[in-house]
Amino acid sequence: MEILEAYDLTQCAHSAAQLVGCDEKTVARYVELRDAGSDPAERARRARSIDPFLEKIEELVEASQGRIRADVVHDKLTAMGFDGTDRTTRRAVAELKATYRPGTAESIGPGSRSRACGCSSIGARARGSVAGVPNCSAHGCRGRGSGWWCRRGTSSSRR
Repeated sequence: MEILEAYDLTQCAHSAAQLVGCDEKTVARYVELRDAGSDPAERARRARSIDPFLEKIEELVEASQGRIRADVVHDKLTAMGFDGTDRTTRRAVAELKATYRPGTAESIGPGSRSRACGCSSIGARARGSVAGVPNCSAHGCRGRGSGWWCRRGTSSSRR
């Protein structure tokens, strides 16, 4: 049973805490948050030292089409007065690059060469699939195109 459901059922923080198996102060806090209009399961994001510079980082990532390195961004930010660590900058740049890129961290688009076996993912889509899972066009390996799932590649065919 959920904390708020238990409270709605019993209308008592002590009884709801016994039903759910938590402290009654936790039940009271959840009810207070719900009455204030916020979601008790959602946590407030703490302010970070890099927050005033996020707009500049986003500008740099977009201008470079997601190719700028975090150490370059960190150098530019320290010149602007940022006194945080390079690790903070790397995290912020990684977040913004992940939102900048479509798909996953490294997307392999249609017609691109697979990193594993060198097969074109177009051929995989053209040949169809087995049980709804696309196959590698050259080897019949399962996966989208040939992507990371084909294990028949050699080190010379990887980029």
